[in-house]
Amino acid sequence: MKNSLGGVELSSMAKGFETTDAMLKAANVELLLARTVCPGKYTVLVAGDVADVRASVEAGVARAAEAHVDHFVIPNLHPDVFPAIAGTSGVSSLEALGVVETFSVASLIEAADAAVKAAGVKLIEIRLAMAMGGKAFVTFTGSVADVETAAMVAAASAGEKGLLVQKVVIPQPRPELLSELI
Repeated sequence: MKNSLGGVELSSMAKGFETTDAMLKAANVELLLARTVCPGKYTVLVAGDVADVRASVEAGVARAAEAHVDHFVIPNLHPDVFPAIAGTSGVSSLEALGVVETFSVASLIEAADAAVKAAGVKLIEIRLAMAMGGKAFVTFTGSVADVETAAMVAAASAGEKGLLVQKVVIPQPRPELLSELI
């Protein structure tokens, strides 16, 4: 059962391929993403049960060695996270809008999961580091109070690693913004 997500972020693309192979050989995980991201980094995301994801990420961190930038394991991942990464969340209207931006893919995914677990928000998208200088952001919608709570929790999560860029809450966004988010 796919209930856990893990990832390793590296500063070397070549080491990224080697790390991906080590992660896949270490445990029974599903490869969700293995690609270069700006600026010259490489990100690997795997899913599976908690023990397998932990084993895979541990193997990845060990193989990454000096190229390791960041990593994470999220047990019991909120079910809205996978569709938000894939860009298939299905949000058709906005209430309040929250946006949290981080310096790394790993810190953003952790922040997004924390946000959606903390308040009654719906994730719109998790955008990962392509054409953004290696940064990432999450967008979500809900009541003003829920969006403020989710943004605060997400910002605190990313801030623990010193990787928060910015958080924004827009109480009554113009409907045209939704077309820019999906």
